[in-house]
Amino acid sequence: MESIWAEVVSLLGLDADQLNAWQMSLRAALVYVIGVAMVRLGDQRFIGKYSAFDVIMAIMIGSVLSRAITNPEDFFPKLAAAVVLVVMHYAFAALAFHTTWFGSLIKGKASKLVIDGEIQWDAMRRAYISEKDLKGALRENAGVNDVSKVKEARLERSGNIIAILKDD
Repeated sequence: MESIWAEVVSLLGLDADQLNAWQMSLRAALVYVIGVAMVRLGDQRFIGKYSAFDVIMAIMIGSVLSRAITNPEDFFPKLAAAVVLVVMHYAFAALAFHTTWFGSLIKGKASKLVIDGEIQWDAMRRAYISEKDLKGALRENAGVNDVSKVKEARLERSGNIIAILKDD
């Protein structure tokens, strides 16, 4: 077990005075994966209309590039880490496009909040959406306040609530 930990310390440069490009790139990749997982575990609505996947990318690349600009040492390793993030983002997006399970893991899943005019309370609880939030979204996005007029309302992966009205 100690030899495994020593390898991790070496790979991540946890005891190094200076990080090389590989260590910084590996750190960037690890932080990216952990960051996406943390945001996915958090409340979907706090990130607005963007997926956790995109929010983490924006935060991380901004952080890495700002350090490349403001920190006098390790300019090229920081740029290498930023490139790794962009490549990972592209690869994850491609994998999410081609693989349903991975897309759901990274970007989340839509959930039905209303089916045939009936509020799905379990789905509402899982998404931490109150009835007031739902009705507000229905007014804003579908122009209705009466849930019974809604054929289906879904909480999309983006955090938006979209409604399809019943045919009258």
